[in-house]
Amino acid sequence: MASSTTWLEKSAADVDAINVFPVPDGDTGTNMLLTMRSALEEAYRAPDSSASAVAGAMAYGALMGARGNSGVILSQVFKGVARGLQGKESFCCTDLACALRHATEDAYKSLARPVEGTMLTVMRDAADAAARAASSGGVDVIAVLAAVVDAARDSVARTPTLLPALREAGVVDAGGQGLFVVFEGALHHLRGEVDELQYRKPALVPSAVPLAPKVVQVSAEKEEPYGYCTEFIVEGQRLKPDKVKVYLDKKGQSLVVVGDESAVRVHIHTLDPGGVLHYAASLGTLHQIKVQNMDDQHKDFIQVQRERTDAADIAIVAVALGDGFTEVFRSLGVTSVVPGGQTMNPSVRDILKAVEGVSADKVLVLPNNKNVVQTARQVPALTSKKACVVPTHTLPQGLAALLSFNFELGLEQNARGMEEAAGAVRTVEVTRAVRSTKVDGISVRRGQAIGIVDDELLVAGGKVHEVLQEALVKAGIGSAELVTLYYGADTRAADAEATVKELAAAYPQVEFEVVSGGQPHYYYIVSVE
Repeated sequence: MASSTTWLEKSAADVDAINVFPVPDGDTGTNMLLTMRSALEEAYRAPDSSASAVAGAMAYGALMGARGNSGVILSQVFKGVARGLQGKESFCCTDLACALRHATEDAYKSLARPVEGTMLTVMRDAADAAARAASSGGVDVIAVLAAVVDAARDSVARTPTLLPALREAGVVDAGGQGLFVVFEGALHHLRGEVDELQYRKPALVPSAVPLAPKVVQVSAEKEEPYGYCTEFIVEGQRLKPDKVKVYLDKKGQSLVVVGDESAVRVHIHTLDPGGVLHYAASLGTLHQIKVQNMDDQHKDFIQVQRERTDAADIAIVAVALGDGFTEVFRSLGVTSVVPGGQTMNPSVRDILKAVEGVSADKVLVLPNNKNVVQTARQVPALTSKKACVVPTHTLPQGLAALLSFNFELGLEQNARGMEEAAGAVRTVEVTRAVRSTKVDGISVRRGQAIGIVDDELLVAGGKVHEVLQEALVKAGIGSAELVTLYYGADTRAADAEATVKELAAAYPQVEFEVVSGGQPHYYYIVSVE
């Protein structure tokens, strides 16, 4: 189980990245990892080294540390294993098969409405494989676990055939993938495959049906917008988990109720967390209460994305200026941000230091400024790491490149794809001229507002918002789908919002977003997609 936890840790970010159903929590891998860690910590506190004691301790640790739907279901897997091994000093292949059958039963019972094509299906298929292998005779625990791993892999691959939403999203089930990784990590350990555990990482299971990977916005049709993810443990006497489940079934969705007469853990998505907690408080004492808005859960996922683990294959270094832009880049998974850009170009040493400072041996560099591209290109020859520079000339290009990053692709493939994505974005920048000049036939006076489109000065004179509007016309706003305005340190939020309202009225077919970029010198930096 320690090896399983280590193996899952290497895969957590990948599992997070494919979690698009039923709600955009995006933290399945992280939740399962935290649950595993809690189970493992408790295992070391077991009163003795018998299979029964250790399994019981892990079940308790998993329940107390369970996070989210996937974590709670995983805790029930451990509960079932402990039930199957109860009273046993050690176990054989038949005992293992029995324990996995109990694990399946407890996992299914934990959900008010079990759904196939999820980690439940993977658990059941794995348990069935264990039973077949154990009954064939002449096998040991390793052979049974090998059958479990093979069955889990095949089951994960089939999940898109059972859940249309997975097929549409172009992914396999995230929880099922996580469970497969847990089994696989244990098998590597029992086989003594030390190099595999140390130097490699789990692979995502490919789908058994052709998929067209794409970015998916999970819509209300997938699940009604119950706004608060509510979790807690209630401790008391003579508690009845089944009765609690029946009562809460109509209070929300994604209901999970697990536990026994003394402690019950609840996970529910509800519009009325206060009512749910009031009911729970009437049953006993509440612990580990967590009430979180679904939008906040998505932000938590973004947080996990940006805090990449040491096991990450590829790190991303980006150059950015402004607190807002820095936060946006970090939120989208950038490992290290080098301060710099217009008027403050970073040195080769600055970028090299950032590349050397990340834990990964493969690094993508986003210069995000035409004056920084060549500087960044000096770095790959100076580091022992494998580094690629994606020649982004503007911050919006850098963001577009970052959004196209694919966890399943290698360094060079990602670099090519990100460069292509960056080229599909037009950038508008509005600032003031620092001197009088004439550029491409346009006369500019010092102090005038000027509009720059893709590094080309096209507009001069007038008020800032007028220059912005004219520059946007030249950038093709009429045929755009999405326009994002990042306002600078010298622009008031109220002015930026008023400008967006004016633009939205003029271009009702375009979706507008306004973000605090915090950049100096530039009133607006705009992405036109």
